[in-house]
Parts: sequence; C-alpha cells; structure tokens
Amino acid sequence: MSNASQDPGHPGPGEQTAWSGHEGAQAFAAVEAATDWLLGYPFVFRELSRRIGAGDVLVDYGCGPGKVADQAARRLGARVLGVDTSPEMLALARGSGTAVAEYHLVEDGRVTGLPDGCADAVMCNHVLASVPTEEAVLAVFTEIRRLLRPGAPLVLLTTDPACSGTEYASLRIGEPGEVYGPGEELTVRLRRTDGSWQEMRNHAWPVGLYPTLLERAGFRDAVPQRPSVAEALSLADPDLARGRPWSAERERPPLVITTASAA
Repeated sequence: MSNASQDPGHPGPGEQTAWSGHEGAQAFAAVEAATDWLLGYPFVFRELSRRIGAGDVLVDYGCGPGKVADQAARRLGARVLGVDTSPEMLALARGSGTAVAEYHLVEDGRVTGLPDGCADAVMCNHVLASVPTEEAVLAVFTEIRRLLRPGAPLVLLTTDPACSGTEYASLRIGEPGEVYGPGEELTVRLRRTDGSWQEMRNHAWPVGLYPTLLERAGFRDAVPQRPSVAEALSLADPDLARGRPWSAERERPPLVITTASAA
C-alpha cells in the first residue's frame, strides 16, 4: 500500500522503499501533496459525492495518517473507516483528532474486523505504486471488491508513470527520459512541508492496465479520467488553486482517477 510497501528492496542514499515503521509514518505525515490536493483528492471527493450520501459507509483503503479520510468525512458526511497495512500509520491517524471513527489493520491482504459487503464505497489513493507485482495489485482489488456491496463504487487515484521526469509542484515520478514497464521500480520525489524533498522507491503501473485487472477482480464499468488545472480552479481550495502557476500540471497532468462499480 502507499503507506506500507510490500517490497523491502534496497534503497540508495537518502531513499526509502516504504512508508513503513515509525520513521516512514512520520515522513509520510510531513508530505505537502500540493499537486494531489489540486488534481487528485477534490476530484475523488466529487466522484464519491455523486454516489454516496450522509451516513453511508466509505472505506479509505490505505488511509495512512488519516488526512484524506478526515476531509472525506467532513465534506461528504460519510462514516469513514480507515484501513492500512501499517500499525504506525493507524496510530498517527488515531492520535490526529480526525473525524474518522474507526481504523482497521490489513493483515495478510485482508482487512481485519470488516465483513463482506460492508461498504457503500471505497476510495484508494496512491496505494498501488507501492505494490510490487500484478498479482498483488489484483489481490488489492479483490479485497476491495469483498468489502463493497454489489453496485457500490470504487474511486481509485493513481499517478501516471508515463509522466516520468516532469517536475511538478510537489512531486516527480521517475527520471527524465526513462520509460517504465509494468511493475518496474522507479523513484518518486515528494516535497515535504518544510520545502525539502523525500525520495521513495515505488513501482510503475500503467493506468491502462487497471480496467482489465478490475474486471478480473469483480468490477465493471471502469472509467479513467485525467483531471486538469482548468477544472480544479472551481473545485480545489481557492487559495491553493490560485496561489501557484501550476505550469507543469497544466502542460501534462500527472494524476488519473479511475471509477468502477462492484459487479
């Protein structure tokens, strides 16, 4: 998951492979994520608002320290359940004063304490980049499908490895000029709130692969969309949206949202 990788690897100097352990959780909590708050999360919330209402159960699969789950609960009025593979991430979320009422650990690929069909929707943000194999991606989708009632939506937020090397406001995916195949390792640079950069070892998953894997996991009607800065100006926080030029984001938007329904 984005917050606790399943691939330990061998990091280089100043580079981490996962948001695992106490240090990884603290590092993740310090990520600025400006590009995500412009072109990612507001669009996730918009898609969810079209499909669920106040009091519905929304699972945040890979909730990390709970920042996005908290915003989802506040904006949608949903009962948000945060789940993650990292006990340290869940500890941060529980101690953050978030609006999320419940947290559950993912152990051996299964969410503890949540029965089949318990969710009215699932959002999954930046989890798959930490998953090392196609089989593991399929396993994530299969567990999400288990949690969803029939017909309920999944909203998936991912980066596009085809945008490698571009310097965005808060991230860079891979190296300039490199082309990455499915599952290949790449380094992602993320800006921290103090202006410094954090490097993480992730995996490249072409966005065109997701519809096929989602269908295999029991989903239908998978539809990708690539949010633009023009759309974000009326959707994201106004101070954020108008506070920067977003030159790279305008030229080559790096985030993709894929929606699908549980069959």
